[in-house]
Amino acid sequence: MPAAARARVFDDRLPSDAEIENANHLRQVLASQIKDNEPTCLRLALDAQTRAEVVLSPALARSFMDLLRHVGSGRAVTIVPTEERLTTQRAADLLNVSRPHLIKLLERKEIPHTMVGRHRRVRAQDLFEYRERRDAERAAALSELAEMDADLI
Repeated sequence: MPAAARARVFDDRLPSDAEIENANHLRQVLASQIKDNEPTCLRLALDAQTRAEVVLSPALARSFMDLLRHVGSGRAVTIVPTEERLTTQRAADLLNVSRPHLIKLLERKEIPHTMVGRHRRVRAQDLFEYRERRDAERAAALSELAEMDADLI
């Protein structure tokens, strides 16, 4: 990606104070228009004479709110298309684990991968599915521990 285009994204930098303020303002405006499980209709003034209407599906509105919440909190954000093939370092970063740990997961076939020459590539969708399974297993284990703790009292 050209340097000028990269300067506009947040995957390699933190948002500026002005961007944080703008994201929080837009999030408040969007939140005031969202209704549960209904499309969100926004009317925009493009200039003094031109108006546009934008309709966001509930899923798109929630995704946009999540993006604005992260930027509004001053965090860097990465958007990863599900079909993207990730390097092992990028996949490890998205899971918040070390690259050697990710390699062990790949070798144990816990996450599918392909080889491109000598390099492993992980499909983003497979990585996200693994993360969901991992998080569900952790939540179940925590619930079980809480129940065991309650039984001891």
